[in-house]
Amino acid sequence: MLNSGGGSRSGKSFRNAASRILEQEESHGRTGIISLLQTRGGTSVRELPIDKVAPNPGQPRMTFHEETLKELASSVKEHGVLQPILVRPNGDTFEIIAGERRWRASKMAGKDTIPAIVERFDDATALEIALIENLQREDLSPLDESIIYKKMTDELGYSIRTLATKLGKDKGYIENRLRLATAPDDVREMVAQRYDTLTAAYELMKVEDKRRRRTLAKQVIGGQLTLLRLRDRVERILNPNAKGPRPEPAIPPLRDDSLVRTTRKLNEVLAELARAVGDGEIPNVAEGDRANLAKFLTISRARLDNIVARLRTR
Repeated sequence: MLNSGGGSRSGKSFRNAASRILEQEESHGRTGIISLLQTRGGTSVRELPIDKVAPNPGQPRMTFHEETLKELASSVKEHGVLQPILVRPNGDTFEIIAGERRWRASKMAGKDTIPAIVERFDDATALEIALIENLQREDLSPLDESIIYKKMTDELGYSIRTLATKLGKDKGYIENRLRLATAPDDVREMVAQRYDTLTAAYELMKVEDKRRRRTLAKQVIGGQLTLLRLRDRVERILNPNAKGPRPEPAIPPLRDDSLVRTTRKLNEVLAELARAVGDGEIPNVAEGDRANLAKFLTISRARLDNIVARLRTR
């Protein structure tokens, strides 16, 4: 499944243990890489000079929200770094494997040192740990997620099917995220600004004309194009000789259990969404993301209202 990367037997053993974190169910909570290390014998925490620590140039996480970093920096200033970062020796310095966000916040807080666990991991092990640790983050953006999946398939040898199984995701979900990793810059920029434009992003990837694609992306960001209208525009670009609006795809006949299964899936998705937002009065979601999610749910609610009206029609 994986390329060994020439690591030691202990390195391979740790990679196997770290990889199993991917298979943990949400209901049992998430166990981070650092927690796994701290429960392993012989691991100690050291205070390292913060200017001797440097980020990993291959860091899979691209997005660091300034607002949440400032909040973390305030916490670090008052309480210190509660969980050490993970680094490996790199000449006279130390390269971050997991915990760059804590390191950035510590620098913002004016700290001179940072608690760290120092381990000698080979390149492949270090990369896998960094990827898995980033997948544990709740605020992971779709773009960062796509880059992580691409690294896991391209550089660590995961097959799409194996990755989907370990993450508990549908194979098509992984394939779509991998498409996003190689999407044109304007499409990626659109998703970076509004996470609720993922479906629109996959539509825009069909358009090869950069100027037209960029124009459509700006209209989607500005809320000037619904998904249905975007699909119609894309269809007209791909088939300029077609006349009239694109016909709606035919709905296949429903089997006896289709409505039951669909309703069950809807309930599961709504329950997962409620858990993701949190049970408190103020959702545990960044303000910008809350606004985007609210817009998306408003559109979804309108679609549900339409379905309810159709069902009640006699």
